[in-house]
Amino acid sequence: MLLVDDERIIVEGISLTVDWNASNTELAGTARNGLEALAFIESHMPDIVISDIKMPGMNGLQLVEKVHEKYPHIAFILLSGFSEFDFARTAMQFGVKHYLLKPCNENLITEALSEVIAELEQQQSQKSFMLNIQKELSKVLPHAKEQFLKELVTNKTYGKRDWDDYGELFHITMENDRVQLLLFQIEGKFEFEHMFAIKNIAQDVLGKSIVLLSTTIGKHVLLLIKEMEDASSLFVLLNEIKKTFSTYYKLDATVAVSDPRQIVHARKMYRETLECLNYQFYLGEGSIITQKDVEREDDESIKAFFYDEEPLCMHVKSGDWTYVQAELQHYFSLLAESRMDTHLSKSYVIPLYISIVRQGKPEEINEYLKKIASFDQFCTLRTLEQFVTENAEQICLHNFHFQIKKHSGIIHKMIQVIEEQLSNPALSLNWVASEILYMNADYLGKLFKKETGEKFSNYVVRLRMEKAVEEIEKTGDVKVFELAEKFGFGDNPQYFSQVFKKHTGFTPSDFKRSP
Repeated sequence: MLLVDDERIIVEGISLTVDWNASNTELAGTARNGLEALAFIESHMPDIVISDIKMPGMNGLQLVEKVHEKYPHIAFILLSGFSEFDFARTAMQFGVKHYLLKPCNENLITEALSEVIAELEQQQSQKSFMLNIQKELSKVLPHAKEQFLKELVTNKTYGKRDWDDYGELFHITMENDRVQLLLFQIEGKFEFEHMFAIKNIAQDVLGKSIVLLSTTIGKHVLLLIKEMEDASSLFVLLNEIKKTFSTYYKLDATVAVSDPRQIVHARKMYRETLECLNYQFYLGEGSIITQKDVEREDDESIKAFFYDEEPLCMHVKSGDWTYVQAELQHYFSLLAESRMDTHLSKSYVIPLYISIVRQGKPEEINEYLKKIASFDQFCTLRTLEQFVTENAEQICLHNFHFQIKKHSGIIHKMIQVIEEQLSNPALSLNWVASEILYMNADYLGKLFKKETGEKFSNYVVRLRMEKAVEEIEKTGDVKVFELAEKFGFGDNPQYFSQVFKKHTGFTPSDFKRSP
């Protein structure tokens, strides 16, 4: 309580006669005029002021006007003579409801105080009630916002008017009604708490001025944001979100971004982001995917995907891993360019995989075929490529070692035949292939050169000349025609001499005479 009157006797009389405690009030101070009262009010902030109207300096009405302007919650009881009633009516426009005519006794003042206190308590009760209501609303408002966003993207009945009503309710303002949707998908094994974490990180990085609404829907985090015309700036922010989330939780996230549209098309934008996530199969986990990334030709103009797997399988069979590795990379790049449906892409890979494993050991084929069940687990084309490549490499390496062992046996047999048939004029690659090994001569020739480093015919000539040199050094007086006959030149000693000289630099006769 503050008591204000320029007459000392009135101030003392009211101060001493009124039972303040009985009214649950405390007389905090007194003032002689409006100026003193205003200074006291500003420093002590009383709840109730009892003031005379007619005072020097600043009268009661002026005090009421000043206080009502700054502190409208302070209640006034005005004291006045009968002739000042018109002034009292003026005070009512500032919320003053209690007016007492002088002289007044303590009962009238106490009664007025009780009424004012009842009004203040009612106001405080209403204020407390409103605060509690606001507190409860603040608890449910975030949930209401999340639920509204879920319904906005799944309920086709929402229109512009619905958005205007909810926008007003949630205090959402926009320069225009164009928005974008961001859909986050956490990769790998994650807990439900991780979804709230990435949602909070995204809200912090993008800022309250950009993020309009956010929610979790299924295993995804969904954000409705204001349109960002600069796509590069948005990508920078999205990468920052991904990096921050990965730093704290060691998990990656894929982000689908819709094209900007009016808010009433939120449902369509949501379908777009879900479609974008499907193309994570081609672009890989942790990508930022937009509609431009998934755009492709109309289905009618898409040519049927065709790949001739026979050359690849032949090289798998022969163990040529260098060729197989390069060809698989080419195959999966073609598949990625096709942008087919995920399941359709897998349906093309399965036959190729089966053809590859059929080139392996017969007893292991079933084990490889059982692995086809794991195809459903592959979420990206990259992981599917790794799976096929790893299994193809295992089969290739086995076939390579098998072929080496097989080739070594064939070459050993060919060298054995050469040594046994060294005197046979008919000894040739075609003769060995057709008469001894029953194999393709071209294949044997390539195999022989790959294993020994020289052509079959060169090997035979070199071995014949080396054996002839040994024979000359051993006997000394051997005849040229005898050497020709013994080392496969038959009855043509002249040709033998030519070949011998080409090989050693001497004719057989000169070689015998050389020291």
